[in-house]
Amino acid sequence: MDKVLLVTGGSRGIGAATVRLGAQRGWAVAVNYAAQAGAAEALVGEIRAAGGRALAVQADVADEAQVLAMFARIDAELGRLTGLVNNAGVVDVTARLDEMGVARWKRMFDINVIGSLLCAREAVRRMSRRHGGQGGAIVNLSSAAARLGAPGQYLDYAAAKGAIDAFTIGLAKEVAAEGIRVNAVRPGLIATEIHASGGLPDRVRELAHQVPMQRGGQAEEVAQAIVWLLSEEASYTTMSLLDVSGGR
Repeated sequence: MDKVLLVTGGSRGIGAATVRLGAQRGWAVAVNYAAQAGAAEALVGEIRAAGGRALAVQADVADEAQVLAMFARIDAELGRLTGLVNNAGVVDVTARLDEMGVARWKRMFDINVIGSLLCAREAVRRMSRRHGGQGGAIVNLSSAAARLGAPGQYLDYAAAKGAIDAFTIGLAKEVAAEGIRVNAVRPGLIATEIHASGGLPDRVRELAHQVPMQRGGQAEEVAQAIVWLLSEEASYTTMSLLDVSGGR
């Protein structure tokens, strides 16, 4: 059976690290991106040069029509999906609840929650034995913020990731008998570009002292956990929320 993997938000950060490692482990990889076409195409070129199969595919995961078109293209060019990493996500600038607006909350939940549900729905339609599939694995990207709450920073992001935890547990139970495993990884302070997008480019360095291991993590360290959960080495693991947070 060909191993076909979709990584949303796969052009940079944890997503790109997951794409690289997945390709090394024999997956054909669809690299989803919203706007970073150049980065996605460069990553695909890198994988193809190493002898792997890869495809860059643009879609806003919060837009159903774009998600359906993305999955149709993967079906046609790579084959039936057997792995999904729901990695696409956003933060926003640091703020208290009483400083936030509804437009911010809608963006946060549209991309971080509805986008993950949409992509998982399409993955289940392809992986589930109920739909003629051969099974598969879904890994959702949650966050340590789901249990820390992110007070004074972005508690709306933490709430969205709390929803991902609940979704992971429910979906894992729903499709366990249909050959699909569903787990989540909860990264802590990881050195990626997402912090700059929230206006805190030095956040990892500034908060490293709060981590028992006294350092931030690297995207590759999170990717190792994700790709393990996708693999047959994790064949009896489902419904798990795996912290990759240095003890924080």
